[in-house]
Amino acid sequence: MPSVPSFPGNDSQIPDVRVGPINLTARVDEALAVQALAFGLSDAEIGVRRQIVLRHLLVPGARAYGALTAEGRLAGFVYGMPNDRSHWWSTVVEPYLRAEGRDGWLDDTFVITELHVHPAFQSHGIGRTLITTITDIARQPRSILSAIDTESPARGLYRSLGYQDLARRVRFPSAGKPYAVMGAQLPLRRR
Repeated sequence: MPSVPSFPGNDSQIPDVRVGPINLTARVDEALAVQALAFGLSDAEIGVRRQIVLRHLLVPGARAYGALTAEGRLAGFVYGMPNDRSHWWSTVVEPYLRAEGRDGWLDDTFVITELHVHPAFQSHGIGRTLITTITDIARQPRSILSAIDTESPARGLYRSLGYQDLARRVRFPSAGKPYAVMGAQLPLRRR
């Protein structure tokens, strides 16, 4: 497993974290606890997302990576899969992408479904290492994802990796805030 690279500004107090493939099905509750802290989820939302994650992991080509501490705790995780236009996410974002003339981004693309880092481990390069590790082995020539449509550290990370806005103000049913759909050619940009 690769270590999280050292970047200027990294806190030397951060424990040793290694990134590698994980069995997300076996660690789904631990991953959702990280996501709940990082993303602010209620218990009801966690229950719904648990079923979604387990269903996604059955998709051919789905894979997951985790950032594990020396003690084996999950500090962060990412999972994704080859995009399929028939999947729920694609059916929601397609009209927004089509309106921008960019619905071709739904073909031959690897989707970053979720990427979350425990707040205690954020801003240390873990998210960057997770997303570059999972996309480096993608067979598709590009990657797509959605993020809350606000200027945030997550959006800044994605932009630094080469992701660009493809559509904004995307509304997902039951999501209170609008999202941006972002896409990047692979491999992702390095520092």
